[in-house]
Amino acid sequence: MFLSRIDTVKFRGRNFYIKRDDLLDTCLSGNKFRKLYTLLQTPSNKYTKIISYGGSQSNAMYALSCLCKQKGWTFHYYTKNLPQFLKDGAEGNLALSLENEMVLHELEHIHYDEKIQELKAIKEEGTLLVSQGGADLLAKEGVSILAKEINAWKEKKGIKDLDVVLPSGTGTTALYLQEALAKDIHLHTSVLVGDEAYQRLQWEKLSAGPYPEIFSHKDKKRFAKPYAEYLEIFKELQASTGIVFDLIYAPRTWLQLLENLDAKHENILYIHTGGVSGNETMLERYKHMQRRKR
Repeated sequence: MFLSRIDTVKFRGRNFYIKRDDLLDTCLSGNKFRKLYTLLQTPSNKYTKIISYGGSQSNAMYALSCLCKQKGWTFHYYTKNLPQFLKDGAEGNLALSLENEMVLHELEHIHYDEKIQELKAIKEEGTLLVSQGGADLLAKEGVSILAKEINAWKEKKGIKDLDVVLPSGTGTTALYLQEALAKDIHLHTSVLVGDEAYQRLQWEKLSAGPYPEIFSHKDKKRFAKPYAEYLEIFKELQASTGIVFDLIYAPRTWLQLLENLDAKHENILYIHTGGVSGNETMLERYKHMQRRKR
C-alpha cells in the first residue's frame, strides 16, 4: 500500500512523475509527514511537551503545531525576534501555528545560539526536543517508508533507469532516502540553505553516508528571497500540470532539474515535499517586490 499516489504530468514537452506527498495530510503534508511519522505513531502519553526552534514561517513549525494539537502535547517554539509587522499581526505559518496553541518564545539574535544549546541539554521526563526542520534521527523511519514505496513502484512499472529529485532544506529527507532507495535509483537534490559544503556537514552529523548527489548550479541565491524567475516557473508549473508547488523550495529545484537532467533522462520522479501553506506570505512578498519595480 502506497501512502501517496504518483501522477504523470507533462512540462515543457517532457513527461515527469510526481510523488504527491503534498496530499498526505491537510496539515502534516509532504516531507514533514514523513519526518514526523514516528511521532505520529507514538502513544500520546509518552510526551507532554515538544520543543523546537527555527524560522518564524517554518513549515516544520506548523507541522509540529498540528501534531502536538492532535496528541494533546504542549508545543514550545523558539525563534529570533519577530519583525514589527509580524508582531502587529501574525500571518502565514506563524498565524496557523499560534491558532494551534503553539507557545512562542522570541529571542534576541545575540542570545539565540546560546539558548538553542541550552535546549539541547534539557533532560526532562516527558519532554522531547525536535531539531530545526526535523533534522533528527527520528525522521529515518518515515523516510524509509517513502523509499520502500518508490522502490516498489519502480519495480511494478518495470522502470530500469529512474532519477528521483527533491529539494533540501536541512537535507534530512534526502539523506535517509539515499540510504533506503534501491541501489540502481539515482537521487538528486538541490541545496536551498547554505552551500554544498554546509549541506555535507549537516549530513555528516547524522550519517556516514552514502550521500545524495547535489545538483550543480550557476548562481547563488539567498534562501526564501523572492526572485522573478521563481515566480515565473511556479506559475508555469501550475498552468502545465495543475499542481500547486511551494514557492520557496520547488522553483529552484525545478530550475536545477531542467539544467542538470536533459531529455536523455526519460524517467524522472519529483517528490512534492508540501509546504504550500507558506505560499500566502511568499505571494505577498512578490506583490511588494513588483510594486517596488514600478
